[in-house]
Amino acid sequence: MPVLLLGMPGLAMSPATAMAQDVAASAPQPTPSLFAAPVPPIVSSGPLTFAPLVRQVGPAVVNIAVSQDNRQATGHQPLPPSVKGTPFEHKFRERMRAHGEEMLGAGSGFLIDPSGVIVTNAHVVGGADQITVSLADGTEFPARLVGSDDLTDIAVIQIHAPHPMPFVPWGDSRLVNIGDWIMAAGNPFGLGSSVTAGIVSARGRDIGTGPFDDFFQIDAPINPGNSGGPSFNLGGQVVAVNTAIVSPTGGSVGIGFGLPSEIVAPIVEELRRKGRIDRGWLGVTLADGPGHGGVQIVGIDRDGPAMKAHLHIGDVITAVNDEPIDTSRMLIRSIAAKQPESTVVLHIRRRHEILSLNACVGHRPDEDMED
Repeated sequence: MPVLLLGMPGLAMSPATAMAQDVAASAPQPTPSLFAAPVPPIVSSGPLTFAPLVRQVGPAVVNIAVSQDNRQATGHQPLPPSVKGTPFEHKFRERMRAHGEEMLGAGSGFLIDPSGVIVTNAHVVGGADQITVSLADGTEFPARLVGSDDLTDIAVIQIHAPHPMPFVPWGDSRLVNIGDWIMAAGNPFGLGSSVTAGIVSARGRDIGTGPFDDFFQIDAPINPGNSGGPSFNLGGQVVAVNTAIVSPTGGSVGIGFGLPSEIVAPIVEELRRKGRIDRGWLGVTLADGPGHGGVQIVGIDRDGPAMKAHLHIGDVITAVNDEPIDTSRMLIRSIAAKQPESTVVLHIRRRHEILSLNACVGHRPDEDMED
């Protein structure tokens, strides 16, 4: 009986084998996939829990209650809008009664030094005659205002405790990327630590609160009473101070704003040293031109630094020292960062001339919002 060796050239195949091959050839071919082949994830791991981070940084997050000595004639203070109608209203009323119904509001803050130095928002402690700080364990201390800066909404207060305080370090917000994890913390109305987590949604947001707006936008909810609290990276470092939310209802809708540490930390150090912020001032009114290439002067303050430097209306400032200037906001920030009484070189375009003029930077008036 002949032996059939399959796959050997020149040899015959069995009828069954030939039929199987005919069926395979006539079967419909699969349609090419619309999707790429699976690849390893770009983000290969993430926190399964934030609990270790909360345990590490939570003790340094504090509640801040402010009150005034002069009560209203009725003897009752209205509830702050951020509290009314929220689950915190009952707790806040209890604290008002405990403080003689003098409380005006509450916010959060965080300790940055074991000696009891606390950072918060200026709007949290503004107008206060008395400031009371509550730690995470409920212990209360009176606090004094060291200094505040309304233009960036940052304030520094101080408590004196009989033992070193837990504190948190600054992190470098310049290393934070859009999409990074961020954890916002607070201590609302003395209830204890409150944390939320999310990602950094955007950088460099201008929300119209002042000339130095440069906010992180985060989707971690910043709840009522968390203003002035810190936002942490996953290393437990403060990379932003919670400042504002966008909300048509008074509650979080996932759009919050924090001022980055690269702006806050130097301001805090100057407030600790001097109790105030000295900013440079040029004494001009500015207008952004179309496109790039400088900002135009449309007004000059009498006897201001710009007039003394012989700047003219219509001049276009293109650079300060070696720093190119494209917008009025850039010029305001550049001059504000200079030490008053220092000298800068202004590179200007005057009609068809290119000039460099020395200007002595002045002290920025408190009420002045122009450069």
